[in-house]
Amino acid sequence: MKLKRSNLSQLPPQVRLPAYANSQARQGIVHIGVGGFHRAHQAYYTDALMNQGRDLDWSICGVGLRAEDRRARDDLVEQDCLYTLMELGDGDDHEVRVIGAISQMLLAEDGAEAVIAKLASPEVRIVSLTITEGGYCIDDSNGEFMLHLPQIQHDLAHPRQPRTVFGFLCAALERRRAADIPAFTLMSCDNLPHNGAVTRKALLAFAARRDAELHDWIASHVAFPNAMVDRITPMTSTAHRLQLHDEHGIDDAWPVVCEPFVQWVLEDRFVNGRPAWEQVGVQFTDDVTPYEDMKIKLLNGSHLALTYLGFLKGYRFVHETMNDPLFVAYMRAYMDLDVTPQLAPVPGIDLAAYKDTLVQRFANQAIADQLERVCSDGSSKLPKFTVPTINRLIADGRDTERAALVVAAWALYLKGVDENGASYRIPDPRAEFCQALVADDRLLTRRLLAVEEIFGSAIPHSREFVDAFERCLNSLREHGVSETLARLQDPRRFG
Repeated sequence: MKLKRSNLSQLPPQVRLPAYANSQARQGIVHIGVGGFHRAHQAYYTDALMNQGRDLDWSICGVGLRAEDRRARDDLVEQDCLYTLMELGDGDDHEVRVIGAISQMLLAEDGAEAVIAKLASPEVRIVSLTITEGGYCIDDSNGEFMLHLPQIQHDLAHPRQPRTVFGFLCAALERRRAADIPAFTLMSCDNLPHNGAVTRKALLAFAARRDAELHDWIASHVAFPNAMVDRITPMTSTAHRLQLHDEHGIDDAWPVVCEPFVQWVLEDRFVNGRPAWEQVGVQFTDDVTPYEDMKIKLLNGSHLALTYLGFLKGYRFVHETMNDPLFVAYMRAYMDLDVTPQLAPVPGIDLAAYKDTLVQRFANQAIADQLERVCSDGSSKLPKFTVPTINRLIADGRDTERAALVVAAWALYLKGVDENGASYRIPDPRAEFCQALVADDRLLTRRLLAVEEIFGSAIPHSREFVDAFERCLNSLREHGVSETLARLQDPRRFG
């Protein structure tokens, strides 16, 4: 059955359907960067709220700024802006629901004016973002906005024909200011430490170069709440689409697959209203910092600890690494010995239980989470998920061997060949640059660790860390992943 509004009544009874009609909804949110995570997280929460018959004026208009968003937009429009969410857990923990919270999707490629007009419209009171960790154009070595980037320079020179998120946001906010329309809240849903503060810094840096008065107005009128977001959402595969078709009779061109677990901790800082998301499980707080530190260092950091080693070993799914006792022991030691001592108490969270939950979530075979997805954009992820942990270990004079193995595994992963001889692509916008760093084995350590925008300044100047990195790198080359992990568990280390 093709997924369309006219066919909803014919879907199997186990499929949960929207309890509201499209005609009842009005758009109050614009989301830039519609992908799997947004649809499994923010749109999921918004749909759950609308299913209660409330907050129907918070429907979502998606915006795509990239040429590759066209296929997703066309698939969504063909299905009356509906898509299927498949929550897959091990055992019988499955749920399938049709989500209707996204009611439109615009493409910048079809004309900048339509996007700017939507962002500037009074009914839009929240603009949310999932533009990836690298999309904020912040130099991780100094925390500054990269004004020199060609796309940023283009938007400063052509304010009416922007290409970047910052150009579109400033064009819309300038129009709102001129028309005396209240500002919107700008809400990042990306995995960034202090994502709201990062968004504010980036937008204000762009606006300062564009118009000083606009900069001051944004600083005074736009809110930037920080958020911790969490739900493992693998890339939807052909196998997932076939599973949806075979088990539930749904023909969906763009379904999304996720784990049953979902969490959203959000600072209650909004300037123009917000949905009552607390009614559907969102936790509002005055300070999200302890929650985001826990999640980013434990979940995202552990993901990176597993993923490059797993790929080198020849595994291609996260659950395969969790079926290997050596990987599980390494992940637990990294979490318990390296990360946990760095975390402040987290209100309402038992860290031991949280870590147990992470082990169970990573072992979920039903979602078949791809290591390639977790490996992607390593040059942006490492500075945010791993380097802060390493810096703290160095500052505290603690053992850096396990953390050094994460970096050593990434270095060998960049070679593009696993230990079985299989070649693979490097999904990273800076892949060519990163691969050049590891091309010459004699210069690898010096070249790689010297990249300040990835590793900062403390790491290359720590003799203890550099030695640990080279020990791990040599062990991976000479003995392979499994033997290296086995040796790391031995108190005598590498001999």
